[in-house]
Amino acid sequence: MSAARLRLKLRFKLWLSSGAAEGVFGDGKWRLLAAIERHGSLKAASQSLGISYRKAWGDLKKAEKCLGVTFLEKRRGGPGGGESKLTAAGRKWLAAYSRFRSAIERTAAKAFDSHIAGLLKKENRH
Repeated sequence: MSAARLRLKLRFKLWLSSGAAEGVFGDGKWRLLAAIERHGSLKAASQSLGISYRKAWGDLKKAEKCLGVTFLEKRRGGPGGGESKLTAAGRKWLAAYSRFRSAIERTAAKAFDSHIAGLLKKENRH
């Protein structure tokens, strides 16, 4: 298959780790926080992302423990159902990671254009 038909594009996964734990915070937890903000519940957020409630809960607990922050305010279910919303710290992490990821994405796109895109144009000539 020619490079022209491949239409390569840049994709990457980004996460933060510490000496004590891998994957403390990254794209997955960022998407989860954004989904909680959008849907108002951990259950609905995990369903929208196609992950189990148990995994979502465990991932957030791991991040909270490692970072020393609380991401969620929770209200147990009842007749109206439960609710989860981001704490002030959760909103700060969501916003800061969004800006951080955007900056990394712009830098990576420039590097892709500088180092890889030219190869694809050369391949198209052959």
